[in-house]
Amino acid sequence: MQECDARMQERAAELMEQVRSMLKDTADILQTMDLVDSIQLLGLSYHFEKEISEALNRVHDADFNDHGLYDTALRFRLLRQQGYHVTPDVFNKFKDEEGNLMSTLKDDPKGLLSLYNAAYLPIHEETILDEAISFTRDLLVSMLSNLTPPLATQVRLFLESPLCRRMKRLLARNYISIYQECATRNDALLELAKLDFNLLQCLHHRVVECYYWILAVYFEPHYSRARVISTKVMAMTSILDDIYDLYSTLEESQLLTQAIQRWDAKAVHQLPEYMKGYFLKLIHTIEEFENLLAPSEKYRVFYLKEAMKGLSRSYLKENKWAIKHYVPKLEEHMQISLISSAYPMLVCASFVGMGEVATKEAFEWVASFPKIVKASALIARIANDFVSHELEQTREHVASTIQCYMKEFGTNMQVACEKLQVLVEDAWKDVNEECLNPTAVSKPLLERIVNFLCLFNDIYKVIDGYTNSSTYTRDNISSLLVHPIEI
Repeated sequence: MQECDARMQERAAELMEQVRSMLKDTADILQTMDLVDSIQLLGLSYHFEKEISEALNRVHDADFNDHGLYDTALRFRLLRQQGYHVTPDVFNKFKDEEGNLMSTLKDDPKGLLSLYNAAYLPIHEETILDEAISFTRDLLVSMLSNLTPPLATQVRLFLESPLCRRMKRLLARNYISIYQECATRNDALLELAKLDFNLLQCLHHRVVECYYWILAVYFEPHYSRARVISTKVMAMTSILDDIYDLYSTLEESQLLTQAIQRWDAKAVHQLPEYMKGYFLKLIHTIEEFENLLAPSEKYRVFYLKEAMKGLSRSYLKENKWAIKHYVPKLEEHMQISLISSAYPMLVCASFVGMGEVATKEAFEWVASFPKIVKASALIARIANDFVSHELEQTREHVASTIQCYMKEFGTNMQVACEKLQVLVEDAWKDVNEECLNPTAVSKPLLERIVNFLCLFNDIYKVIDGYTNSSTYTRDNISSLLVHPIEI
């Protein structure tokens, strides 16, 4: 581990002032967009939120008509990521007389990649973006063997998972290597990205899976308290899930659920011996969070307790279904399984340790199971089922969304997965829509929800990377927390 000495801190501070000046002084709109894009991809945007907001406001207000595919798509993506209601009609000029995207675009791989990443930010009824995804993906795949680094590396990376659905810290780790090969790179920006990554690595170094999860939700230094709280909640939740899923009988699950609903240490006496230690630890861990909170923030623990109670009730309901071999209809399944995904509870937990942006109204909002949380939980649930369905059905386990769809609609597994993937893509549109201004809660809170979603997208991309953490999850943890970047 590279030492985090004062010299690194001082040099990073010098470079940050240089980048801050660049953001303020760059008058050219195209240069501004490229600079903001690089800063975000390199994982540095949290240092320059005000300057980026001002820069993108200039980009939004500027006249932008006669530009090519790359610039048009980059502008659309940057502004939509920022919450602007920009229209995809800007891409109509790239259609032919028959209303299809022009075949001549195949000669512009950089522009195609820019459009591909922009197209993954649709809201509902934006068919041109839906069409653009398949159009650009097919062309990028076909031309990949003829591309050279660093563009080829970017294409492979984003074909695997598009930019907006990737974990920010892993993306930064990967993009630093890509950016280093770019002929047009800004060396001050590259040096700052390397220094910042290594400085954060020194801060974050906890090589455990649940900490890795929370690191995806917030890596910024000023969220240290929130990371501590959320990591502990993640660890306790992982154990709770295993108790219900693997170890407890139905009667024992009922006793544990009753005890959690009471939320009283005295209820420990009704539990079997092997549950007692866990139950007391759960109670004490969450109540200890009050010591980390200011007097005006202590109410937040109430919402976390209520979310944990709801999670335990959903686990119990699934246990009953599994024992009875009951396969509900998809809608009935979702009413329980979106809660048992733990997503709503984890989002609530992620707010607890944050600052003033996490208001009481925000906790009331998240407790109401709003559209963005529901959509995110649906994506997480189905992603989990896609990669763990076959393994879980080798033992007594609640029916998956795949089984529910197959039974209700009389389809095979392939068709069920295809139909469920449509639901996933619609849910992503809900998420994108809820992030556009004006938003229901502040952007820093919405970012936690989206960051959790990108995490789930990564963890369940190919296999269950949480259960099977010795695979690519181990590599990712090493990349983020163990191996610094050579400067």
